[in-house]
Amino acid sequence: MRIWGKIWKNNHLLRDTTIEDFSDDTRTHKVFHALDEICLEFDLGKPIWLDSNIREFQKHSSTKFRQDNFIEEIEFDFLELHVIEED
Repeated sequence: MRIWGKIWKNNHLLRDTTIEDFSDDTRTHKVFHALDEICLEFDLGKPIWLDSNIREFQKHSSTKFRQDNFIEEIEFDFLELHVIEED
């Protein structure tokens, strides 16, 4: 599985990274692990999954984490998580 993490502000891509996980973990564990790696690389606090994020991710294999998902103040519009390749 490959997951693309992107930080956007004013419709401009500020940073991005791709996390690869070809372990035998479940899809959910791979997504959570990738989000942890992305937040570590971008020096971000871990966002909270809201019901809307879960539904969006289940339907489209991507979601956007906005200010409502973070405890601390963020200096960008949203963090996008997108599955670009499934196992």
